[in-house]
Amino acid sequence: MKATTIKLEGELLENLEAGKPENQSLTAYVRAVLQESLDRARVREAAVSYRAFVESNEDEKALLEEWDRADLNTPPGSRNEPS
Repeated sequence: MKATTIKLEGELLENLEAGKPENQSLTAYVRAVLQESLDRARVREAAVSYRAFVESNEDEKALLEEWDRADLNTPPGSRNEPS
């Protein structure tokens, strides 16, 4: 496995040290921050792809419109019970 050393100094290093949990090493904290950033970027890319898919797929668009109209406040079964 390839390893990389990144030099952190000055205000960036101070901010990272101040922002990390006391019980976590700086290396572990930076690794976690970078992973979270990559995960957010992947989720954004997936959202853009899904939006394009929905726009080009009438069946999916219809299902989402049906979902948007669904009554999520009324428990299932109570709609069919006599009042």
